[in-house]
Amino acid sequence: MLPKTLTCQTVTENFANVIHGLNASHLTDLVIQRSKRMILDTLGVGLLGTSTEVFHKVIQYSKIYRSDASSTVWGHSDFRLPPLYAAFVNGVAVHSMDFDDTWHPATHPSGAVLPALLALSEVLPQKQKFSGLDLLLAFNVGIEVQGRLLRFSNEASYVPKRFHPPSVVGTIGSAAATAKLLALDPFKCEAALAAAASYAGAPMANAATQTKPLHIGNAARHGLEATCLASLGLQGNKQILDVESGLGAFYTDYAPRFLPTLQSYSWLLDQQDVAIKRFPAHLGTHWVADAVSSLRKYLVESDDSVPISRIKRIVVKVPDVRYVNRPFPNSEHEARHSFQFAACTALLDGSISIQSFRDQNISRPELKELLSKTKLEHPADNKPSFDNLYCEVHVTLQDGKVFSERCDTFYGHWRKPLSTEDLKKKFHSNASSVLSVEATEGIIETVDNLEKVEDCFVLSAFLKGTQSTKVLSKMSLP
Repeated sequence: MLPKTLTCQTVTENFANVIHGLNASHLTDLVIQRSKRMILDTLGVGLLGTSTEVFHKVIQYSKIYRSDASSTVWGHSDFRLPPLYAAFVNGVAVHSMDFDDTWHPATHPSGAVLPALLALSEVLPQKQKFSGLDLLLAFNVGIEVQGRLLRFSNEASYVPKRFHPPSVVGTIGSAAATAKLLALDPFKCEAALAAAASYAGAPMANAATQTKPLHIGNAARHGLEATCLASLGLQGNKQILDVESGLGAFYTDYAPRFLPTLQSYSWLLDQQDVAIKRFPAHLGTHWVADAVSSLRKYLVESDDSVPISRIKRIVVKVPDVRYVNRPFPNSEHEARHSFQFAACTALLDGSISIQSFRDQNISRPELKELLSKTKLEHPADNKPSFDNLYCEVHVTLQDGKVFSERCDTFYGHWRKPLSTEDLKKKFHSNASSVLSVEATEGIIETVDNLEKVEDCFVLSAFLKGTQSTKVLSKMSLP
């Protein structure tokens, strides 16, 4: 346990006080800009995710719950769910295709927070207006708490092996964000963190299955539930972030520390941006795709197909991440977690897209032939960290010629972020598969001007498909 300071404050108490004390004036322009990109991307991948099989399964399950209070299910105007279950199904949608943002240390930060905040915002008393600036502040509190908790451990800097980080820090981040939105006092913020910790954790064994998206949905739901219970007076361990038997149970090198002071608060998002994906798959596969795409030009001229018969061997040098080592994936979820699939698909098609993970593409004979020629190698210097891993690809032809390429930073990584134009193209492609063009454009305009929006009901209205002309009057725009 961390020694107490001269004021006898614990780390848990410190977090609760900062969550309570942060206000909109603490937000920097860069944090606002980066978080708006995260919000837009999360809404887009969530809307696209409402078309997935796992989303329809959790919807079917959640419909058994009824409540006088209800919140929007993204992409659906015909029914609503109680806020806890709206947060759950929308969170599942966000991660259903592994298309959501990724941070360092490794986690998916936005999907656990945004669905909880939007679900909660719809059941606040009518007199308690929820502005765009309120959303930005609460969202950033939830993101910040996740980042700070991950820095309590050096283990967290690496791709996870035992548990899925969003199921732990995402749950606590959701609680912090929703506690901020409800303006809970420090004592109840502390209780919300404690309750959320008792909901935390999900094993990595469920990676590459339909169950993995539940980790994000549960983080959103359970963080919100922890806050609701704390608001009613539920109490928990007041040192939940301090002790090894609290959050420290998840890490062998747990070293909690205090947050910056409110007088000079510095946000992690100012220092560390997120990665935004160009295609829906594990982040590690994006290095592979860019390396292979660069190499392909040596093998293919113009629109010609890849000369599969001339290829003798493909060697992909990546970190040793076992749950992304899948030589012959048999489902879309396994394909999204396969270095080999990413390499062979990028080589065959020149790029990877949403369509790449359809059954007919996964089962192509020519893909299977390339997969049979592919081998992974794990150089000792290639550590499983999203901040500094690399990918080298070597293709050996039957005549002995070898072609090689390396990717140190893919397009979309925080060191090479997507342009605003490409981010909006991604959002438009994802959202317009579910919503009208008008509603899609309405969300883009709303998020672009989020800090000036008077009432965030407009986002929920657009998310269920309401036409923009009916809701833009609620916005205060420049």
